[in-house]
Amino acid sequence: MSRIGKLPIAIPAGVTVDIKDGVITVKGKLGELSQKFYDHVIIEVEGDQVHVKPNEAAVEAGSKHGLYRALVANMIKGVSEGFETVQEFVGVGYKAEAKGQILEMALGFSHNIFMEMPPEIKIETINERGKNPILKMRSYDKQLLGQVAAKIRSMRKPEPYKGKGIKFEGEVLRRKAGKAAGK
Repeated sequence: MSRIGKLPIAIPAGVTVDIKDGVITVKGKLGELSQKFYDHVIIEVEGDQVHVKPNEAAVEAGSKHGLYRALVANMIKGVSEGFETVQEFVGVGYKAEAKGQILEMALGFSHNIFMEMPPEIKIETINERGKNPILKMRSYDKQLLGQVAAKIRSMRKPEPYKGKGIKFEGEVLRRKAGKAAGK
């Protein structure tokens, strides 16, 4: 049995959790999230806590127990506090600019890249002279936020020689030495 799955999830003030027909819905000040769950687990609301228990009759109960507990915990944290990811654009001429829900990026290609953000994600760019441009994204949906951040990063992954590309803040890159000088 999962050690993570055994832990109860505290429901903060202002958050409501409803369970109907195999769908858990969490509402809070930042938004509303729903997640379908199967009969592998039993989700119960007891007072101000949510308990996720494995269904002993299901074959995959042990493997899904911790997963669903983590999904419900992320939903509750998302609608109450929200999530944030920060990306840094490293490279000469690399730029990012937010125009409403459209992100314009200059990544060394012959053209700029425009990306429309989902309405659940709020974006902010910081362009300071002498520093790398920074993109901050906030959302109550952790899964969507991670997916969009990975899509942006995939447009120009950091390369191992000079470290140019789009990287997450605090990410440590493995650097290579490059060619040795003539012998």
